[in-house]
Amino acid sequence: MRNFKVALSQYSPSIGNIAQNAQNMLALAQQAQQQGADIIVFPELALIGYPPEDLLLRPSLLKRTQQGLSTLQQAKDIIMLAGYVHVDENGQRYNSAALIKNGEILGIYHKQNLPNYSVFDEERYFEAGHQHLIFEHAGHKFGILICEDIWIEKNTQQLSKLGVDTILVLNASPYEAGKPQQRQALVSKLAQQYNLNIVYVNQVGGQDDLIFDGASTVINGDGEIVAQAKLIEQQMLYVDFDAQHKKFISQEKPQTLDTIAEIYQLLVMSVRDYVNNSGFPGVILGLSGGIDSALTLAIAVDALGANRVQAVMMPYTYTAQISVEDAAAQAQRLGITFGIAEINPIVNGFMQTLTPFFGNSPADATEENLQARSRGTLLMALSNKFGNLVLSTGNKSELAVGYCTLYGDMVGGFAPLKDVYKTIVFELAKYRNSIEETPVIPERVITRPPSAELRPDQKDQDSLPTYDILDAILYMYIEEDLSQEDIIQKGFDADVVKKIIRLVDRNEYKRRQGAIGPRISSRAFGRERRYPIVNGWTAGL
Repeated sequence: MRNFKVALSQYSPSIGNIAQNAQNMLALAQQAQQQGADIIVFPELALIGYPPEDLLLRPSLLKRTQQGLSTLQQAKDIIMLAGYVHVDENGQRYNSAALIKNGEILGIYHKQNLPNYSVFDEERYFEAGHQHLIFEHAGHKFGILICEDIWIEKNTQQLSKLGVDTILVLNASPYEAGKPQQRQALVSKLAQQYNLNIVYVNQVGGQDDLIFDGASTVINGDGEIVAQAKLIEQQMLYVDFDAQHKKFISQEKPQTLDTIAEIYQLLVMSVRDYVNNSGFPGVILGLSGGIDSALTLAIAVDALGANRVQAVMMPYTYTAQISVEDAAAQAQRLGITFGIAEINPIVNGFMQTLTPFFGNSPADATEENLQARSRGTLLMALSNKFGNLVLSTGNKSELAVGYCTLYGDMVGGFAPLKDVYKTIVFELAKYRNSIEETPVIPERVITRPPSAELRPDQKDQDSLPTYDILDAILYMYIEEDLSQEDIIQKGFDADVVKKIIRLVDRNEYKRRQGAIGPRISSRAFGRERRYPIVNGWTAGL
């Protein structure tokens, strides 16, 4: 046994762009070889990117994949482990890893455990593999697993029995709060239990509503974390195997972030990648003087730079002067393009047109919604004219109970706070203010009682419980799937619980029409929480 070096390529692929991904991976492999690496490991399905979804059903998949593999085979003097889609002679697809060296594919491993829960839908696309792949280098025996495989203990146990020294794990593991720590704990436990080194390589980057956080990790057989790549960044992480001491060593030390800092950084990455990869020149949003739009603005500027962000304050009769002042103050602090557009003439025009139809009907939420829809129309017009993507500023608490207006404040192509409860919005705003000497969000925005300002002296708590109570009920109902009675038994007011659950259930139709946004929880609205809009289920049991 002799010393060797492994490169972990924490890579952000362009989903579906196999040719470009192959060129990028070849360049990274050559770079790693020049740095003395013997082996380079890429994430799961790195050649096509994860998740490719129905791109996997396209007739040209096989041809494109073969061309991509041909590019990878140009790498010299380094062993490459690359995730790709294998298509066999019968047209069956596998989530696979190719072991490539000097133009030859030395072996292929097929993922054995296909996740089909939460955001995963792999049984729709892939067949499961049934055999392990083991190879030797420098007198060292390596085994291969792909993502879900490492969560099934028997796979590690089998590789241990086969005499494997190090497991190389290719991953595309989406983020949710606490997940990096959970992964790390699992891998450390397995490494220590079976006295195996584990090299865990994860995809990084935002992809639609998913966030891949990276945090690629190397762990020795004693469970020690040797090195960990950064969150949110593409990175080449190098580790050396010291044959004398039979362990990996590295200069890169693990980083630690608290959960709020972690979430903030990942939301920034998600906005950056969605906007840039979609080809938008920048973003625009409505800046109301409230905390949601203030936090969204801060995230947008951190993601894209002030020169690519525009905000518009759109006051109406019920807009407080301090809201206008706070919006202008934040815009100035961040140095963005900012303007004020009064919507009184627009709303009045709507009302004049509608008066013959409304007759003597008393004012209600209809008139309030006209304000929101006037603002939404202005934002969409500016987006159409100049090409900037509209960011929707609503949070998870509001979307859950329908405290938002279709074609009004819900307009937009991306919603950075879609999976962020209101109580967490406050924490994120405080965190963002804490990282600079001069807070970018005016303190008054954080301390004022939240209000949509759609009628005189309106407060959110006029129609909702306080956000700590609301969010607790929502978390139990949405994330934990507790019933109405279960939640009431935990000490919450029965009438409040029934009202909140009724609001969640009846507003599914709104959420279906809203913009996508980054997933940070275990149960985001979207691909992993799919309820029929029209149904007769009751929440009591």
